[in-house]
Amino acid sequence: MLKKAATIGPSAMPAALPASLALWLLATPAIAQQVSREEAIVDLRLGQRVLVDDGSCPAGQIKEVQGSQMTTSGVLRTRKCIPRLGTKRR
Repeated sequence: MLKKAATIGPSAMPAALPASLALWLLATPAIAQQVSREEAIVDLRLGQRVLVDDGSCPAGQIKEVQGSQMTTSGVLRTRKCIPRLGTKRR
């Protein structure tokens, strides 16, 4: 006697779409934005990291500005020099 194979019906599809959308939204902010001047950062969110290539860090490093703490006046920015990832190729 043949058994019927289990299939995913249309009722499972509505659950897959919100799950994949939530996963995409969580992964998107992980990509660091890069600007040439710190003044170009107008709306820094809590936990957001922005790379600033303004020449203020030693060779081989880049400045990272991070929204680190929520205060009454807005998001507190912390700055540190981190190693550049990868090598520049022309």
